[in-house]
Amino acid sequence: MKILVVNCGSSSLKYQLIDMENETLLAKGNFERIGENEAFVTHKVNGEKYVIKSPVMNHEEALKIVLEQLVHKDYGVIKDLSEISAVGHRLVHGGELFSESVAINEEVIKKYESCSSLAPLHNPATILGIRACQKAMPNVPMVGVFDTAFHQTMPKENYLYPIPYEYYEKYGIRKYGFHGTSHQYVSKKCAEIVGKPIEDLKIVTCHLGQGASICAIDGGKSIDTSMGLSPLGGIAMVTRSGDLDPSVVTEIMERENLTAKEVNTILNKKSGLYGMTGLNPDFREIELASYEDNKPKAKVAIELFTKTIAQFVAKYAVSLKGIDCIVFTGGIGENQINIRKKICENLEWMGVKLDLEKNNVRSIETKISSDDSKIDVYIIPTDEEMVIARDTKRIVENM
Repeated sequence: MKILVVNCGSSSLKYQLIDMENETLLAKGNFERIGENEAFVTHKVNGEKYVIKSPVMNHEEALKIVLEQLVHKDYGVIKDLSEISAVGHRLVHGGELFSESVAINEEVIKKYESCSSLAPLHNPATILGIRACQKAMPNVPMVGVFDTAFHQTMPKENYLYPIPYEYYEKYGIRKYGFHGTSHQYVSKKCAEIVGKPIEDLKIVTCHLGQGASICAIDGGKSIDTSMGLSPLGGIAMVTRSGDLDPSVVTEIMERENLTAKEVNTILNKKSGLYGMTGLNPDFREIELASYEDNKPKAKVAIELFTKTIAQFVAKYAVSLKGIDCIVFTGGIGENQINIRKKICENLEWMGVKLDLEKNNVRSIETKISSDDSKIDVYIIPTDEEMVIARDTKRIVENM
């Protein structure tokens, strides 16, 4: 069974084609700047990279070009699109309506659309991706895998906000959490590495990338996580503010005479480390600047970033009543050596000891804590697409 995994953003379309007979990646790519004349797709097969530039105005046009690459006469990985048995879609916010992956039909799409107010930047884009796939492959079954589903096991005291209960009842305002497929994948992989049943482990997973979240996992189940109602909550990210005193928002709105939509844009796209430093919204650039004497803002931003992550880990030690393992994943977590070091230095009081030589690696699956560390620390590259493909295969086979 070959499964196409699709992950749509407002102006992007990421994809992977996976042969589930042996879980082999056949091809992957990313279509960027959809809606512009400068749109392009970077398609990768067997380590080779192909860049195709083409003005595309919507996801339907982008998907058509993607499918053409999969059957390309020179570097195609399938002979015909009929070889694609199913499509798995990454869906961001399922609210309380979806606690697990589902086969996509019109009723599911309608329910998913009703959650769009909770994720206005994400849900509408993924619906565009679903519709594009339905048009291009009308008879191929499709499955939705939700970022929020893994966190539906959180106890009520961990997901309710201390606001009038009627807002939860009327509008579903509560903590939902995100990056669920990533937290699920790396926690299971961690248990395999440790050689213990996941049911016996207390794990804190740190998904650190452009978006970032921390998750407390007890016996394989999410019991708390840093992101909240939307992917804006939790730690400060590259362009997102993370948690704030609510008065900060109302004060800015009043002083700048801003609408809710305008301040939401500021908090999502103009805040975080980018907002603090005024540098380009590229974590690597901000981290490099933090080592320069004439860039004090960058130094403060990195200190805030690493210390806040450590604070969440410590907080989850209370929720879990102890921690067996800490896992770093995501683009920053897997690759930024000094960031991992700074976070772990803030946790030395808990008995976390990093082996600096073991930590001096990027994007490989390995243990980086010393032998006498009270808590094991790992780097585990995430594979959200594989989680989506596995769920898609399971559901399609039972249809």
